[in-house]
Amino acid sequence: MTNLRPAKITKVIPDSIAAEIGFEVGDAIVAINGTRPRDLIDYQFLCADEFLELEVLDTAGKTHHVEIEKDYDDDLGLEFETALFDALIQCNNKCPFCFIDQQPPGKRSSLYLKDDDYRLSFLYGSYLTLTNLPEREWQRIEQMRLSPLFVSVHATEADVRIRLLKNQRAGQIMEQLRWFQKRRLQIHAQVVVCPGINDGQHLEQTLKDLASFYTGDLPAVASVAVVPVGLTRFRPQEDELIPVTREKAQEVILQVRSLAQQFRQKFGTNVVWLADEWYLIAGEELPKESEYEDYPQIDNGVGSIQLFLKQFASAAAELLPAKVYPQRKLTWVVGNAVEKAFQPILQCLNSVDGLEVNMCALASDYWGQTISVTGLLTGHDLLLNLKEKDLGDGILLPNVMLKHGELVFLDDVSVEELARKLNTKIFPIAGVQELINTCSAEKFKN
Repeated sequence: MTNLRPAKITKVIPDSIAAEIGFEVGDAIVAINGTRPRDLIDYQFLCADEFLELEVLDTAGKTHHVEIEKDYDDDLGLEFETALFDALIQCNNKCPFCFIDQQPPGKRSSLYLKDDDYRLSFLYGSYLTLTNLPEREWQRIEQMRLSPLFVSVHATEADVRIRLLKNQRAGQIMEQLRWFQKRRLQIHAQVVVCPGINDGQHLEQTLKDLASFYTGDLPAVASVAVVPVGLTRFRPQEDELIPVTREKAQEVILQVRSLAQQFRQKFGTNVVWLADEWYLIAGEELPKESEYEDYPQIDNGVGSIQLFLKQFASAAAELLPAKVYPQRKLTWVVGNAVEKAFQPILQCLNSVDGLEVNMCALASDYWGQTISVTGLLTGHDLLLNLKEKDLGDGILLPNVMLKHGELVFLDDVSVEELARKLNTKIFPIAGVQELINTCSAEKFKN
C-alpha cells in the first residue's frame, strides 16, 4: 500500500496495558498480527483480539516484536499522531461554498487540504460527498460495516448536485443511498442551502427524497440537517453564490418546519432539522429544547444553543457559588449571532457576588461577515475589537474558535500571541463546566 507509515504514538495512557509493557511517546506500530494498519479503524479492529503480536519501531529506529495476551475488548491505551496512517482521501469537487476555498492565501498548507475521507467521517463525524471513493473503499465500508457515515448531499436531483459539486459523479447520489439501504448501513445527511440553486422546490424534492429512506427498523438516512451557506470575503467572485437574507431564512424555516411536521406524522420523528443559524439570521425564537429529540445533528449546530443553555442551567445549579473571592472581572467573547440567546447565562454569572462578566459579542471582520457564529471568530477579530478595552482579569475564550487540539485560531494566530498583544490572560473554555469553574475558581490569579 502506498504511503503507509508506521502509526506514531503521541500518548501512552497511565496504568494501561501499553504503559505496563513500557511503550513510550515516539514509538510507532508497524504491524499487528502481521497486518499493517492503514488507519485507526484497522488498529481498533486488529486490537480486538486476545493475542497480539506487535511489530514496533522505537525512537532510535530499532524494531521490536512484542507479544500481548489480554481480554478481547481491552484497549491497549495508546493515542496516535493521526487517525490515518496512509494518505488522506482528498476531495476533487469544486463546490463554490467550500470553506477551504474561501480562505485567504499564504497560510500553512494543512489549511488547504480538502478531505473527502470516509474514515474521518466514521471516526469523527466529518462530512464527505461519496464522489471520491474507489470501489475497494466501498467494499471496505461494507465489509467492516462502517456506519453511520456523514454525507453532504445538498441536492438529490442529479443536475442540481452536479452543478453544486462541479463533478459528474455527483449525480449518482440516489443510487448510492440505495446502496446503503440494501446493506442496512446508515448515513446522516446535510444540505447546505445556496439561494437560487438548491432552495425552493429543489430543497423540497431533496428533503422528500431523503425522507423516503427513513424506513424499516434501521433507516438508511437517519437524519438530515439543513444549513445556510456561509460566505466569506475571500470567496471567488465567479462563484454564483448569494448570501442568505433574513427573508430567505424565514422562508426556509417555514418550508422545512412544514415538511418536518409531515414527516413526524408519518415516521414519528422530524427526520429533517434546521441549524440554529437559520433562526439567528431570521431574527426568530429558537425552537424549544424538547423539539430536538436526541440531538441527532448537534455537530451541525442543530440545537446546540438550547443544549448549551440546558447544560449551563443544570451545571450552575450544582456548581455555581453564591459568592467568589477574590473579586474578579472577566470578558466573555462570543459571536454576535448568539448575543441574545446567551443573555440568561450572562445574567446568572453576574448574579454571583464578586463576579463581573462582560460579554463581548463580535462579528468577524476577518471573514467579512456582519453576523458570526462563535466558531468563526479569529485572532484578528479579537485583536481588532479588544485592544483598547478594559478586559479585567482575562478573556473567557470558547475553544470552538480554536483548531481541534491546538491553541491556534483559524487565521493561524496563536492564543499565546494574542494574550501577549492584548496584555491579558486568556482562559480557553470547553463547555459549561469549564466556564463555571473558571469564573468561580477559588485560587483565581489576578
